[in-house]
Amino acid sequence: MSDEPHDDPVPLSELLYALARGDADEISVGALVDGFGPRAFGALLFVFAFACTLPLPPGASTVFGAPLVLLAPQVALGALAPWLPKRLRQRSIPAKDIRKIAAKLAPATARIEKISGPRLGFLFGPIGERAIGVVCTALALVLILPIPLGNMLPAAAVCAFALALVQRDGVLALIGYLVTIASTAVLVVAAHIVVSMVRHLLEILGAA
Repeated sequence: MSDEPHDDPVPLSELLYALARGDADEISVGALVDGFGPRAFGALLFVFAFACTLPLPPGASTVFGAPLVLLAPQVALGALAPWLPKRLRQRSIPAKDIRKIAAKLAPATARIEKISGPRLGFLFGPIGERAIGVVCTALALVLILPIPLGNMLPAAAVCAFALALVQRDGVLALIGYLVTIASTAVLVVAAHIVVSMVRHLLEILGAA
């Protein structure tokens, strides 16, 4: 894929700093995609997934999660550049939200860039990248659901995979897989609790 660092000499952190310094009122999804250039897949997965971890207004995780549902399957299919429908590309996002996200991401991204780099390359072969895409697709489907506090771990996992694609860092990919496992376990336990509560409530209502 085209997210390799040598394809674009500008570090992702600098692109994020540039976004944070912007002064526009709104920014279109298409402009955001084009601004990240060759590393758009990893960068966009990173930005939109991180947005889902922030305390934004209700429904925001669905708005930011929707592009992930379109982008992640393309990684699974081995696409070389992200494609988004014209309607979504033209959709505007409040620039203040993007600046807030970029301002939070840029310093952390810069620190990660200093300690990460190409390693464990076998995780980024044709099968490895598609596996990451499949997992990110499943996580993206979770992120668009209105689950209170249920988006943190899936979003963190996508962030790890996204940076792994940008930096070609297999260690980050492994972290993504570990967080995915933890996220799955938490969601299974949460679902079990909800089902048990519903059954208990139905039993109470049935006995009344």
